[in-house]
Amino acid sequence: MSQAARRIEETVTVSKGQTVLAARAASRSFGPVQVLFDVDFELKAGEVHALIGENGAGKSTLMKILSGYLSPTGGHIELDGRRVDFASSDEAEDAGVILIHQEFNLAEQLSVEQNVFLGREIRKGFFLDHKTMRAETQRLLGELETKVSPTAKISEISVSDKQMVEIAKALSRNTRVLIMDEPTAVLTNREAEILFRQIERLKANGTAILYTSHKLDEIARLADHITVLRDGHRVANVDAGTMSEDQMAQAMVGRELSNIFPVKHEVGSAETVLSVRNLTVGSIVRDASFELKRGEVLGFAGLVGSGRTELMEGLIGVRDAEGSVEIGGKPFRVGSVKDARRAGIVYLTEDRKGRGLILTQGMRPNLTLLALDRFGKTMIDGKAEEAALDKAIKDFDVRAPTRSVLVGNLSGGNQQKLLLAKTMLAEPEIVIIDEPTRGIDIGTKQQIYQFIHALAGQGKSVIVISSEMAEIIGLANRVYVMRSGRITGEVQGSDVNEDVIVRYAMGLEGRKFDSHE
Repeated sequence: MSQAARRIEETVTVSKGQTVLAARAASRSFGPVQVLFDVDFELKAGEVHALIGENGAGKSTLMKILSGYLSPTGGHIELDGRRVDFASSDEAEDAGVILIHQEFNLAEQLSVEQNVFLGREIRKGFFLDHKTMRAETQRLLGELETKVSPTAKISEISVSDKQMVEIAKALSRNTRVLIMDEPTAVLTNREAEILFRQIERLKANGTAILYTSHKLDEIARLADHITVLRDGHRVANVDAGTMSEDQMAQAMVGRELSNIFPVKHEVGSAETVLSVRNLTVGSIVRDASFELKRGEVLGFAGLVGSGRTELMEGLIGVRDAEGSVEIGGKPFRVGSVKDARRAGIVYLTEDRKGRGLILTQGMRPNLTLLALDRFGKTMIDGKAEEAALDKAIKDFDVRAPTRSVLVGNLSGGNQQKLLLAKTMLAEPEIVIIDEPTRGIDIGTKQQIYQFIHALAGQGKSVIVISSEMAEIIGLANRVYVMRSGRITGEVQGSDVNEDVIVRYAMGLEGRKFDSHE
């Protein structure tokens, strides 16, 4: 039996505030590139320790070292005060150290129950005890107030339910240390509140929790202690009560962030570049009508499931849609994404990892994929592609250890900037951006807001779909609000505020309709 596995079998009495897991001068290099420098970090029983920093700061590397997915190239890990060398994540899990990944680690073709107990199946003699596993899975899902069935296939449930299954997996184990990487990125506010209650329960039971999130209000609410990483170095290690959200942001990026949103451009009576009338998308969106003006940032707000993404997917040809579309005053029927691109419309998906980028390829092929015809008809001009990559790296501040890095190894923020560069290479007039800053640190958010502002300043027209209210309010000249597949209201000027938008989103104002009609 491994050293780490033996640790969990020993009787270890840990009182609240006692260090359970620690990194001592932990460093990590990938080839010649060092990404973590002599970081000290401690997780204590019954406490939430927040780990924050920009994308690429070293957070994921440190979490993977603590949970056995990576070995440090310098320094070491201690469990209960004794050095431990986890040979794998399985060994760390045997010792009670569990990592909930930002990217789901689920078997899509297996059921919820099978995923929760995968590799740890409960047996009754020679046979699997399905009854016990199903009952335990149901209990865990009940604690998380999740209605998904234990027998449902992972491939058939929603993204937020998948996150809840990941959390249920962690709760099903003898968890001494729980490491959570952006756990609320795909959760609704209600689901996030349920998670927060579970975190408080785990704290009370003495679990040590590492929590990382780009949502600084969550950090302020949950954390007992905060560590800030910047460029692989620990730059702050403080009690949570001593650091405001503004101070957290400034420590992360090393500069003042008082004006995160740029001043909006005046649009006034600019020409209408896109007119949509009575667009119906399957059974999800009905009779949606809206207009977009030149140089405008147009926001689409609404609760998760309101139909915002589906409306835009219908507009660009990803989904079948019926209705009237005019571009530049001329009728246009979009039959495919290629038709939309030819008409000057591009769409940045909210799922940059699954649908926006090819993670197993380098930056160059990802960048030029939408505009290959610009780089040769029969043979691709590699030098022209390299020049385009040079320009994209400079214009969009894409930060990578080497030009040959696989896109899957870039941070989330740099992936999003590469996706922006890829989209703009098609030279569109209308840019639709779905959840532009999901899972991105505040410094990169500010950069992306500036990119959007610059596009509008160049006379491009931008549609922004976002679940972050501050983002919609800070960026948009006008806002359409959706609920249950319908546009319920349009707000502009001083009405672009949280109170008005929420009332439309909840059906308290605007168009009233029967959701079953």
